[in-house]
Order: sequence, then C-alpha cells, then structure tokens
Amino acid sequence: MIDLRLLREDPDRVRASQRARGEDVELVDALLSADERRRSSGVRFDELRSEQKALGKLVPKASPDERAELLKKAEQLKSDVKAAEAEQHEAEEEARRLLLGLGNLIHPDVPVGGEEDFVVLETHGTVRDFGAEGFEPKDHLELGEALGAIDVERGAKVSGSRFYYLTGVGALLELALVNAAIAQATEAGFTPMLTPALVRPRAMEGTGFLGQAAENVYHLEKDDFYLVGTSEVPLAAYHMDEIIDGDKLPLRYAGFSPCFRREAGTYGKDTRGIFRVHQFDKVEMFSYVHPDDAENEHKRLLEWEKQWLTGLELPFQVIDVASGDLGASASRKYDCEAWIPTQGKYRELTSASNCDGFQARRLSVRMRDGKQVKPLATLNGTLCAVPRTIVAILENHQLADGSVRVPEVLRPYLGGREVLEPVAK
Repeated sequence: MIDLRLLREDPDRVRASQRARGEDVELVDALLSADERRRSSGVRFDELRSEQKALGKLVPKASPDERAELLKKAEQLKSDVKAAEAEQHEAEEEARRLLLGLGNLIHPDVPVGGEEDFVVLETHGTVRDFGAEGFEPKDHLELGEALGAIDVERGAKVSGSRFYYLTGVGALLELALVNAAIAQATEAGFTPMLTPALVRPRAMEGTGFLGQAAENVYHLEKDDFYLVGTSEVPLAAYHMDEIIDGDKLPLRYAGFSPCFRREAGTYGKDTRGIFRVHQFDKVEMFSYVHPDDAENEHKRLLEWEKQWLTGLELPFQVIDVASGDLGASASRKYDCEAWIPTQGKYRELTSASNCDGFQARRLSVRMRDGKQVKPLATLNGTLCAVPRTIVAILENHQLADGSVRVPEVLRPYLGGREVLEPVAK
C-alpha cells in the first residue's frame, strides 16, 4: 500500500497515477474522506477515554450525593466510549479497505498507456533468417513432439486444456534450465529457496494479487488457501511482520516453485502448445533493499535477466512496460521479450518489477535504519519461466532436420549433449 502521508500531502500525484493506470480516480477522494473520519474518530475516542479515566478518579473522593451523579455520568461515558470505539474501528476498516484497492504510485518515467504502448529500450542478438538457410521453421509443439519432449494430448486428457507433460529430453531440458538458473543466481549472491505453493490469504493480499489480478488466482475455498502464480508471493511474505537490521540489506532470494494461473480473459490466445498454460515451474529472483537503493536494484535484476537470456543465445528486446499494463504492486516494470520465429514477434519471457515500499507496508516488513524503523523496498524478477523458455529455445535453435542445438550454457546440465535429436515414432 502507499504511504497515507503522501496521499494527504500530494493527492494530485496519486490521482495522476490512478489515471495513468486506467483505474478509479474517485477512489483517492473516497480514501481521503475515510482517512479523515478515521483520524477524527480516533481523536474523539481518545478524548472520551481521557474523560472517563479522569471521572473514575473523582468517584472514590466524592460525597454520597455527588457520587450518584458521577456514577450516572460514568455510565453514559461508558456507552459513549463504546460507541466511539466502534466508530473508530469501522472508520479504520473502511480506510484500510480503500487503501488496499489503490495501486502503487507509478514511476514518473513510465510510459503512459495500455498494453501496446510500451517503449523498447534495447535489442539484443540477431534474428535468424530461416529463408536464407533454406528451410521453414517448425513451431515448438511440432519440434517438441518429434523430440519426444512435449505431450499436450495426454495433458488435456488428464487435466484439460492448457496442461501438458514434459517427457524424455523435455523433462531433462527443464531440469537443466532450473539448475543453470539457480547456479547463475547463486553465483550472483542469491540464496536458493524452495517455497510453498499454497499460501494463506494475507500473503496473497499482501503482495497485491487479490485486487485486479484476483481473477487469475486459484482459491481452495474449503481450506482458504491460494495457489501461488509466482514464488514472489511466498518470498515477499517470508519476512512478514519482521524488522530487519538495515546493515543486513540487501537480502536476495532465488525461489523455485510450481506456479498456477487461471489465465482468465485469454480465451483463444496462445492455445497451441505450452506458451500459455495453467501450471508451470519458474525460478524467481526477489530482493529486499533499502528504499534509496531500489532503482539501482531494479537495474541489477534486469542485468541478471539479460545475462541469462544472452547465455541461452536468444534474440530479445527489453521494454519499459506502459502504466496501464503494470500490476498493482509495481511502480515500474521491465520485460525481456524473446523472438519467437513462428509467431514473427517478440514475446515476454522475463519481468523485473520495482515495488518500492508497497508490499512491505501491506506485509509489515520493516527495516531498522539507525534509530528509525520504516518500510523497506521489495523487488522481483523472473529468471526462468520454464515452458516459455523451452518454446524460445526449441524454435530459435532448431535445425533443418528437426533436431535442436543445445546452448552451451546448458550442456553441462545435459550430460554434455550438444544436440537434441528427434526420436523414432
């Protein structure tokens, strides 16, 4: 959540942020009004409690005649205090509800607009000219089936659409990617983590996934658990309700977990193959840093993602995501999009988001900075979303005979294998 003091001091900035996100601007004024009621009801409650305590001290000293009058007044004050306390609680709950509905303040340099209004910051690698090489590229599913690596038919039979099996070299390729990603993250100073896939409501709400993103979250109503769509959620909640010594920052974690997404609103999109699926594995970087270092950490996360994609020898571009396409928690987000030959366009493989103090306030993760205790900043960055990375590798490194060249960075994790060969049917 944002800082309420900032809202009071500069509401126009918050309104502008809401407008740029394409979200409800009137929420700002409703929150200001609720915050005023919260504060005034708090003052009223404190005044009545003070009067009640003062009156309580007078009763033992009063004469019999005075005592009867004082007790009558005390009874009325008791009722008034109870009513004021209820009003204060109601005002606090309303202010909190509205505050949780407010997105993070966008960074001033974020391009304004919707999904297509991103700005390309960099382009890396060379897009292959398959025509010049004398063959038409196959898509990842055709390649994967020929390699004995992907089985979507049985995935659909067992679990429905957008599910799949990785088999044979497909399973080995996932394990190679995960191990290589964790190795890179560990070398960069991240602590490897295997995280829970089921979390309580507070963890999901605290990271900002129960607002605009709630439609894509799986909820197990009987047990009131949520299936995570990213290990960002359990990593952000790892230090929930804790105060971290500022001298220990930054804290960096690389989480590996299964991820689950309903993909609501994507009917008819990316239905072929494994590009957009309901369950997948992912390696996610997560950082807790001093607020003053958040922007630099954001750039560092992006550099680690670029290092990863460069090592996989994939052509990709880096984009500055537009305001209307940001998640509620992010003030700014960079995506790395890899070239997918059969689609003829770049598609998102990794994201790096700066959440400033937004998640830390919601989860009560604070830092001790000298004598001051205050929210720190959290950031997250995808290192390897496995299925999409497999899509990009198969399509970009395919050879004319249907085999696929293995990028050098992955070869040590595949027993030195240089090429994935089609299997006999």
